Amino acid sequence: MSSPAPAPRPSVIQLAIKEKAALYAAYIPLFAEGGMFIPTSREYQLGDDVYVLLSLPEDPQRYPIAGRVAWVTPSRASGNRTQGVGIQFPRDEKSRQLKEKIEDLLSGHLMSDRPTQTV
Repeated sequence: MSSPAPAPRPSVIQLAIKEKAALYAAYIPLFAEGGMFIPTSREYQLGDDVYVLLSLPEDPQRYPIAGRVAWVTPSRASGNRTQGVGIQFPRDEKSRQLKEKIEDLLSGHLMSDRPTQTV
């Protein structure tokens, strides 16, 4: 009788966003907790756990996010969209603070009609 296989470790992705325009394109305000689109050619499934180290424009700090894949843009997606995944932030205080920080950086841009990586 074999023991159950251990759960796979979440993959680690480093995402350094250097400009507000790139942050606007990657941020996913549709997720209640906030989220980020991460361009990647690696295959992910909805619900996969992903550990993200996020750097924001004009901020030397790296923000660790233990997120979950909640959006997948496959290769050759319509509209020339970039292949990648949308990571939903967890429901915790650190993520709430990070969401507020991102939305402060993007103040005035979230209601824009400019396209983003997701919608």
